[in-house]
Amino acid sequence: MDYSPLRAALADVVAIPVTPYDAEGAVDQDTYRALLRRLLDSGVKAVTPNGNTGEFYALTLAERRLVTELTVAEAGDRAAVLVGVGHDVATAVEAARHAREAGAGMVMVHQPVHPYVSQDGWVDYHRAIAEAVPELGVVPYLRNPLIEGSAIARLGETCPNVIGVKYAVPDAARFAAVARDAGLDRFVWVAGLAELYAPSYWAVGAIGFTSGLVNVAPKVSLDMLGALRAGDYPAAMKVWEQIRRFEDLRAAQQSAHNVSVVKEALAALGLCRRDIRPPSSALPEPQRAEVAALIQGWAI
Repeated sequence: MDYSPLRAALADVVAIPVTPYDAEGAVDQDTYRALLRRLLDSGVKAVTPNGNTGEFYALTLAERRLVTELTVAEAGDRAAVLVGVGHDVATAVEAARHAREAGAGMVMVHQPVHPYVSQDGWVDYHRAIAEAVPELGVVPYLRNPLIEGSAIARLGETCPNVIGVKYAVPDAARFAAVARDAGLDRFVWVAGLAELYAPSYWAVGAIGFTSGLVNVAPKVSLDMLGALRAGDYPAAMKVWEQIRRFEDLRAAQQSAHNVSVVKEALAALGLCRRDIRPPSSALPEPQRAEVAALIQGWAI
């Protein structure tokens, strides 16, 4: 298969939409689609339903399927859809097949949630999923610093549909080495730690980055993309400086309020409720005003 259109979609801002809830706590379908339209109208070309910013692990199986179907329907031919899948192999395979049936072009495989992960086991896990959906592009979400480039290379040798890697280890030097050991040109390398890490990762091989902030201010994220593509690092760092406090709030206390900060900003803009599911929680009252103040000066 020709995966070049999918590879091109990954070399961009890969948006991770939030999953809004209604007053009864169910997925708010109309609001979700409205938020997606806002992203698409802003020029976003790739979206990941059921990502971590979408509270993947707090959604039921039926809700994850619903979010997948809503995203494909809304995106149409305007953006590539990269569906988050994970849990045990059978569950991930079932979700990947559902994504294919719904019309998505790619799946992102969440980091295996298991206390004991070996190099060979990591390869086997992703191979089982990739081989079940050879028509789809497959993108491992790598947060484990112990997975080496050689393991990724082996996966790529046996599974041509593994076309990219979302790399989310906070170590640019480690990323540079892993990408080169795995194959810098074999995979599309996506900086999986969003805008604060995008400039450093871009400098050593990434050609796309994920974003939760894009839910709030698509233009800000796209401005950084444009600067990085132009090799204008001073301009990219101007964006970095603008969003630093917002992203620091998301990253604090091991990212305890990663999604809460984004939903709070959307609530301040009147775009969705701030509700979030355990084990996350809504942003504490003192920080709500700070978030609202931070986004006031942005191009929203």
